[in-house]
Amino acid sequence: MFLKNNEKVCLFIDGANLYSASRNLNFDVDYRNLLNFFKKQCNVIRAYYYSAVLDTEEYSPLKPLTDWLAYNGFLLVTKNAREFTDQNGRRRVKGSMDIELAVDMMEIAPKIDHAILFSGDADLRRLVESVQRQGVRVSVVSSIKTNPPMIGDELRRQADQFIELTSIAPEFTRRPNEAQQ
Repeated sequence: MFLKNNEKVCLFIDGANLYSASRNLNFDVDYRNLLNFFKKQCNVIRAYYYSAVLDTEEYSPLKPLTDWLAYNGFLLVTKNAREFTDQNGRRRVKGSMDIELAVDMMEIAPKIDHAILFSGDADLRRLVESVQRQGVRVSVVSSIKTNPPMIGDELRRQADQFIELTSIAPEFTRRPNEAQQ
């Protein structure tokens, strides 16, 4: 992984995407260790975490994580997800955070040297291209080792650097039953 210790870096974590990838690869993310891993290698000025939450539930299992992140160095960006029933009668949740992530990355791009995007969503390819035109290097963290791959080929090709999640995961994983501290 190519990081410079003096460059200004922002992490942009698509929470749902990272969660899906880590589940598919059979590990849990220790967010304290993830942030510390990057802080040891470069000047992390922001760490954004994006998540849509259902407002219909009194208690969300995501609440302890989002509370912990907000108090431990992450800038939490949330919005209400919408619940609906599809044509087959299955309960579905819609809550893409692409626009929020794109706005934040575009706004901070003039102030950073490197954006690290934790997402495989190919819809973000144009965002990456635009930020690169502003002189920002963009690394994308996702996985091609899942079935199907979690990263869209267009996004992987656009990134300055693709980082296979499994190659850095040992730095910030924990066993599924290990409590977050």
